[in-house]
Amino acid sequence: MRWLIRLVAVLFGLVALFLVALVLVPRDRLAELAARQFEAATGRAMTISGEVRPSVWPKLGVRTGPVTIANAPWAAGEPLLEARALEIGLDTLALMGGSWRISRVALDEPVIRLERDAEGRANWDLSRPAAADPAPEADPAPATAAGSAVSPFTLDEGIVTGGRVLWIDHGTGRRGDISGVQARVTLPESGGPADLTLSGQANGRGFAVEGRLEEAGSALAGRVAPLRLSLATGSARITFEGEAGSAPPMADGRIDAALGDLGDLAALFGRPRPELPEGLGRRQLDIAGRLTLAEGGTLHLREGRVTADGNRLAVEADMTPGGDRPKLEANVRAEALDLAGLSTPAAAAGPPGDDRQGWSRTPIDASALSAVDLGLALSAGSIDLGRLRLGATKAILTLDRARLVVDLREVAAYGGSLAGELVVNGRQGLSLAADLTLSGLQTEPLLADLAEFDRLATQGDVRLKLLAAGPHQEALMQSLSGTGSIRFGKGEFRGLDVARMVRTLDAGSVGEGTRTIFDKLGASFTVEKGVLRNEDLALEAPLMRATGAGSVGIGDRTLDYRLLPTLLPREDGTGGVSVPVIIAGPWAGPRTRLDLDALVRQPVGQQVKERMSEEAAERLGVVPQEGESLEEAAKRRARESLQNEAGRALNRLLGGN
Repeated sequence: MRWLIRLVAVLFGLVALFLVALVLVPRDRLAELAARQFEAATGRAMTISGEVRPSVWPKLGVRTGPVTIANAPWAAGEPLLEARALEIGLDTLALMGGSWRISRVALDEPVIRLERDAEGRANWDLSRPAAADPAPEADPAPATAAGSAVSPFTLDEGIVTGGRVLWIDHGTGRRGDISGVQARVTLPESGGPADLTLSGQANGRGFAVEGRLEEAGSALAGRVAPLRLSLATGSARITFEGEAGSAPPMADGRIDAALGDLGDLAALFGRPRPELPEGLGRRQLDIAGRLTLAEGGTLHLREGRVTADGNRLAVEADMTPGGDRPKLEANVRAEALDLAGLSTPAAAAGPPGDDRQGWSRTPIDASALSAVDLGLALSAGSIDLGRLRLGATKAILTLDRARLVVDLREVAAYGGSLAGELVVNGRQGLSLAADLTLSGLQTEPLLADLAEFDRLATQGDVRLKLLAAGPHQEALMQSLSGTGSIRFGKGEFRGLDVARMVRTLDAGSVGEGTRTIFDKLGASFTVEKGVLRNEDLALEAPLMRATGAGSVGIGDRTLDYRLLPTLLPREDGTGGVSVPVIIAGPWAGPRTRLDLDALVRQPVGQQVKERMSEEAAERLGVVPQEGESLEEAAKRRARESLQNEAGRALNRLLGGN
């Protein structure tokens, strides 16, 4: 019986509440009150039309027909807000005490138009100009920094369902459209903290926002106020805690952003995912630090920590908006920088067996050079470039109108140092330039990294000044031009004993365990249309000297080179013999052979002649023909032997076909 009495009491209470809504609540007056309070607080006219009906749930109040809120005077003709219906709820306790207080506002399917003009004025700035000369007895509203004021008001709950937000920036021409907006705002104390939850879709991508304004009154007036804000879309998460204002837009605080591969965030703003290289944020990009948006739109990052695919960077950066493109100035420091992803295997330029295989014909996209102007100071303990590894590095990168200059100030590389300048110019097509000096360079680890070649072990200096232009790798190599030189000290070449080969023509002079030791090696060269030419190769060794001249087809990947090693004369008169070696053919399989005609034509000493004759008579069984001396017979037999046997053996052992 008791539960039945309670049920009847509840029903009676609901009926009484409904009667209060029908009888005691003046519907038209309440709608008029809401419009008047809104205009008093914001300076914007609110127009309520259609039938005004009482409502009981979730708050005692009324539900109206369509509603509009006037736009700023300078904005387009359409209203700031228009909604299909408006629900106004009253504070029941205040109503029982004889006062009217609106505690809930719910907008059904509103369209909100946010606009900013070319001068930076925002139509959502709801501050009103303060009275110029208020009467002494008046109690004026507090002035804002810009001489404006916002009347105090409270709101227990503001609800938006099925909303749409249109964004228009008349200065930049940018537009945005957010649909499916669901939002809830609370402002329990006048001018106090306001909480916001918001969700919706932009460009087909869902997102969620949560925020808290500690001083809502100041924020609505455009002044700077404490703010906590977070945004989530897909795998991207961004949080900001600091202070912000809207007139003009300003912010200062800590940011923590886990952006994933930038795909979700880019899609939210209707942009394609940036194709960043591996090591520079292709898989994961995280940013944390103190972020400042200053008046004028400049953006500043201090105490920044950036993680890009495992690379951890300390960053100080300033971004300045520009007419054609923004300008970024930054100081970047890293202990170890892994940029191996910048070095990708070259695509084959032709079918297997093609001499030019290895130079790619895939077009190189240099459009990213036009996206921003850059001034960057880089300092790293080490840099891994994939096929090259650098030690401690200090460099200045300058990008101006699609022309990138890399000024290498201090670079430790392969036991020595590297200095100079690299240029990548994308203004009219693509061109590359290098002006480099390598001092104290160790060739063994360098060639092992570049070409998996570890036979040359020495240390010295290299000077390069090169230029190339073209849309892809093969065109760049075919157009290569410039000059250079090498100067190396003591070292060795493994796999070939040149001195022994010249002295004995022994097959054991080539292969594993053999080596040519030298004291000095030097050469200079020129490059024109992808062909390197050298005329002054000079090698000094304890037992011989060697010179060389020829060409290297960098564009076509071919060799045509002649090496002339000469044994130093001995005390017994032997030595002084030269064996010309010709290296020619494609890089993939060059042919190495002796220049036998030149070998036979060269003059020799008397002791060498006698030795050759004895060897011919005793070991080769040479018998002089009529009218032929033993020397002539020995030369004839030696020529035949060299051509038929020794030549083929040396050719095979030296890598020929």
